[in-house]
Amino acid sequence: MPLHFTDQEFAKRKDETLARMDREGLDGMLLFRQESMYYLTGYDTFGYVFFQCLFLGADGRMTLLTRAPDARAARFTSNIEDIRIWADGPDAEPTKDLKEILREHGCAGRRLGVEWDAYGLTAQNGRRLSSALEGFCRLDDASLLITRQRVVKRPAEIVYVRKAAELADLALAEGLKLAKPDAFEGDILAAIQGEIFKGDGDYSGNEFIIGSGPAAHLGRYTSGRRNVAAGEQLALEFAGVYRHYHSCLMRVVTIGKATPRQAEVHKHAMDALEASSNALRPGEPVGNVFNAYISTIEKAGFTENNLNACGYSLGTTFSPNWMDWPMLYRDNPVIAEPGMVFFMFLPITDRGVSAVPGETFLVTESGSERLGKSPITFATES
Repeated sequence: MPLHFTDQEFAKRKDETLARMDREGLDGMLLFRQESMYYLTGYDTFGYVFFQCLFLGADGRMTLLTRAPDARAARFTSNIEDIRIWADGPDAEPTKDLKEILREHGCAGRRLGVEWDAYGLTAQNGRRLSSALEGFCRLDDASLLITRQRVVKRPAEIVYVRKAAELADLALAEGLKLAKPDAFEGDILAAIQGEIFKGDGDYSGNEFIIGSGPAAHLGRYTSGRRNVAAGEQLALEFAGVYRHYHSCLMRVVTIGKATPRQAEVHKHAMDALEASSNALRPGEPVGNVFNAYISTIEKAGFTENNLNACGYSLGTTFSPNWMDWPMLYRDNPVIAEPGMVFFMFLPITDRGVSAVPGETFLVTESGSERLGKSPITFATES
């Protein structure tokens, strides 16, 4: 399997990371986020459920400490040359192995950044890390250093984001073909996921969401499938995924013809989508997106059951979720930049009726571009 990006692309990413480290006065980084490792090296694994760490020194040298199965994965998928293995066993202490690696890199007494906020670093392992390195070096929280870098997609990444959006459109079309009375939710899910796999796509960072009837308003994956009935609403939320880049879609559709009330709620949700997408502009705070959403639906009289966020960044994310930093919530001060990608969902739930148009947008030089091309329908029969 070749790397998904060129050597030159990876070199530019690492150079930018090293410049950010220099500005923060860091002599090295201890990377625990799988997203950071994939972004900088191509390393692709789910082995972060165990202890592993990629050290990046200020001199650009990298050393990966991981388990034997993931060492093989690193050799196959990444450009990492120095790979060390810690052995499973009742007395295994990989944090002490890491300390010796850091000693080799001359890190004694140095200032190192740590990705403390990482699914790959449990609280228990974090405590072990602190204990092992206490008095040896200084550890500072640098959880967002590479995350802030990743949020602005480079041109080579946007190619994959657009491919993910194409797969999402194809998957939605296949799923909606089956959205008829008495359809089994499992068949709809299989059609959506299958279309993505057929297009050389990947598993997403979290489960695809489907819900009908009473579960159409849930917005969460739950175990157990049912058959949908005529007149019920069906909610779908999923991502097209290509080389781990995500592009999400969300729909709430009525099985059959929508009632006038469902059509009305959908119209107001679409108004909110338009207002919010217009508010996503370079140079402006991303919190403006939520402010536009909430003001639009409150003016329409929807003051209850509102959520406190209406979207988030998307990129290369690994399980357990596809959400990336930052979120779209009220007054978030993060400034939008060209190359950022956001999934925007605009929910309204009122008296048993829901509408949640969800689309992925790319921030451009002058505004934002909707990446999906599918019509935003709200019923399976016109």
